[in-house]
Amino acid sequence: MTIKGRAITLSLKEQDKLRLQQLATELDITWGDKPNISKLLEAIAQNKLRVAANHDWHLDRINALNHARQVLVDTGDRSDALIITQLLLDRSELSLPLRAELEKFAADIKPPLRSKIDALIRKQQPFKLSYQDAAGKVSEFSIYHAQVVPHEQRLYLDVWCTETLGNNDIEALQHNWCLRLDRIPDESSIVEIKGKWRSGLDLVSIEFHLLNGLAFGYKSKTGADLENEWVQDRTRRVVREVSSTFWFFREVLRYGEDCAILAPDEVLQKFRDKVKQMYELYEKYDRSSS
Repeated sequence: MTIKGRAITLSLKEQDKLRLQQLATELDITWGDKPNISKLLEAIAQNKLRVAANHDWHLDRINALNHARQVLVDTGDRSDALIITQLLLDRSELSLPLRAELEKFAADIKPPLRSKIDALIRKQQPFKLSYQDAAGKVSEFSIYHAQVVPHEQRLYLDVWCTETLGNNDIEALQHNWCLRLDRIPDESSIVEIKGKWRSGLDLVSIEFHLLNGLAFGYKSKTGADLENEWVQDRTRRVVREVSSTFWFFREVLRYGEDCAILAPDEVLQKFRDKVKQMYELYEKYDRSSS
């Protein structure tokens, strides 16, 4: 029924009409069991519903939400991760690569596998799993020690495996692998195998010096730093056990000229090679721009 003086006529595309009806249904704005667009518009006019721009989120907010989604995926809470995914997909500010990543996640969401991994770790039960790397290559790993560890605000599965082919770390650490949880297809790809559970990952001790202000501000890594002492004015000597030079180098590269690796020679040479490659890369770009 139309009340005189209050009637308006809307000219909408069918797709827009369906979207308004869907929104009314989600907000439980109905006439009987049917969505009511008129009531929806009335609620907006009376400020009972807030209308906001869909293009005003800053990149920091989007990145923070996406990081929260990744943490939820890593911890096995995929249902909440999917909620955040849908929230982000509703925004118009997303970059095309991020939108593609989120759409793929929403389409391929799989049951949680953390509970199975955690149970195997608690039982100290060796297992084998399939893993897909960033290039899409699928490999199998026979795992005799595993632990879920945070690296740079994400959770990874650090494991000791019999397989070493393709591991670019120093020889002493080539049985150690760091696997992203979201690249393990699903819990069905994990099977128990026979063998003895190891007490931990392989470790090497690395000695390095911290200089200047960094020496004063450094906080010792509990459970990793074996020694931490002043050796001279404005110089701190640290000896740390590491299971991966990749993550260790990621840390010390941030320290720049205020950090110097001293030993062992194999680690020092690997770091020198990395710095040399960085230098040659910038030399190349400097020459190409001149």
